[in-house]
Amino acid sequence: MTDFNRHPSSYHHWQLQIDGDIAHLRMNVDPAHPFKPGYELKLNSYDLGVDMELADAVQRLRFEQPQVKVVVVGSALERAFCAGANILMLGDSTHPFKVNFCKFTNETRLSLEDASQHSGLTALCAINAACAGGGYELALACDEIHLVNDNNSAVSLPEVPLLGVLPGTGGLTRLVDKRKIRRDRADVFCTMAEGLRGKRALQWGFVDAIWPKSQFQEKVVARAKELAAKRPTKAPKGITLDPIHAKVDGGKYTWNHVQLEVDAGKRVATLTVHGPQGPQPKNGSEYEKAGCSAWALQCWRELDDALLQLRFDHEQVGLVVLRTRGDRDALLAVEKALFADRSHWLCNEILRHMARVCRRFDLMARSMYAMVDADACTAGALLELTLACDRVYALDDDKVAFAFGPLSAGLLPMSHGLTRLQNRFLAQPEHAAKLAAELPTLAAVEADEQGLVTWLLDPVDWSDDTRIAIEERVSLSPDALTGMEASLRFGGAENCDSKIFGRLSAWQNWIFTRPNATGDEGALTRYGAPESAKFDWRRT
Repeated sequence: MTDFNRHPSSYHHWQLQIDGDIAHLRMNVDPAHPFKPGYELKLNSYDLGVDMELADAVQRLRFEQPQVKVVVVGSALERAFCAGANILMLGDSTHPFKVNFCKFTNETRLSLEDASQHSGLTALCAINAACAGGGYELALACDEIHLVNDNNSAVSLPEVPLLGVLPGTGGLTRLVDKRKIRRDRADVFCTMAEGLRGKRALQWGFVDAIWPKSQFQEKVVARAKELAAKRPTKAPKGITLDPIHAKVDGGKYTWNHVQLEVDAGKRVATLTVHGPQGPQPKNGSEYEKAGCSAWALQCWRELDDALLQLRFDHEQVGLVVLRTRGDRDALLAVEKALFADRSHWLCNEILRHMARVCRRFDLMARSMYAMVDADACTAGALLELTLACDRVYALDDDKVAFAFGPLSAGLLPMSHGLTRLQNRFLAQPEHAAKLAAELPTLAAVEADEQGLVTWLLDPVDWSDDTRIAIEERVSLSPDALTGMEASLRFGGAENCDSKIFGRLSAWQNWIFTRPNATGDEGALTRYGAPESAKFDWRRT
């Protein structure tokens, strides 16, 4: 079992310093502490372990340090900001690990942008030395990029000329979609291994400010204070995020509110999420007193951990079967309380966290079937998970009901900005709006009539039909299914976020398996060797 828990007191690779309403997050990668043995993390290059700490730091700033208005992302090394993802790690990793590593890193970068948009946390990247590949992609996720103006410091995305792959965490998309850099200049930049320095980087829009080395720290701090002064006053004190641990018994993981049971032989995982039990907070002040133990935060942190366990520790699982349990009314009462006090800083952070977990669920590279039986709690945010699945199987039973809550109208958006109702009813936007406005509770037959169910099964057929559906799905090619699902799940117009993940699933996934990159004579394999890469020159 991979332990995704991290804490600033035990970071190996980052230094987090809080100075009033400004935080300094400095990259100081320990070369001797890779995520797995076999490579050295030189020049602030990173691997999954480094990014786990970064994800933890961003999460803690949001929940534990809500008074912070600006985070300055920098380096503790004098001669390197960040060399990007560690090349030896990528060369030695399995294909699924590489893709899942890139996906996790993408989600971490997006959490930084989400914090800026929804939590009043501006990110300023202070590049004091060479910044390459994934290091520059981290900078691109920040609100502003400041570069020291000397003869050595540069920003670059050298993946195409040096490694025969693409920047794996949204660099290309953020250049043209977020920073709106001209495509010809972006083309030049992405084929220059050495990148751009000082004045040219500023003139072309790849950084926001350049400063002489002698003034760099002073100017960065001054700008951080200026940005902090523009943000409204925030909460003076946060809550503590305790570690998330599951009890593991073979392939069964048990948290307080979530269970994950992996059947490796059948390549199927059953994910069961339970609604709230017992009294729950009714406003922001009560949530502050409850801390991280409240269901709305505890359950969704557990679910997040379960999804990561599936990604990294169970590559062979092809299908996730979602089951929900609990009291629908109790769950909806929690959501109504959060919605009513959503302007409170902690209620806001809990809702934003739930949204991020829902999006991680959307982006699972596994088939997902929802099984709505007589014991299901298909309500509110758990209904959102149900609608995120590729198919919904519902039992034709009087006990089955689908209940909408106040969060379905837009507080839990998908990566491309649509609600799951809007995404489901692209041809009927008025129907999606009606369901979101009326928040109905629908019996199984009504839910089927309203388009929420793929197959409505009678009790006689339930066991056989669901078993056959599961067996059929896992018999199909996982490569074809991943491509099919990624194409079907996100309908309508794209945005920057959805482009990043869609292109990861398609182009980067494909390029990572090509001999020009990872073959015996590929660029990634021969990186650092005396022999040059040999390419198959056909373009397909």
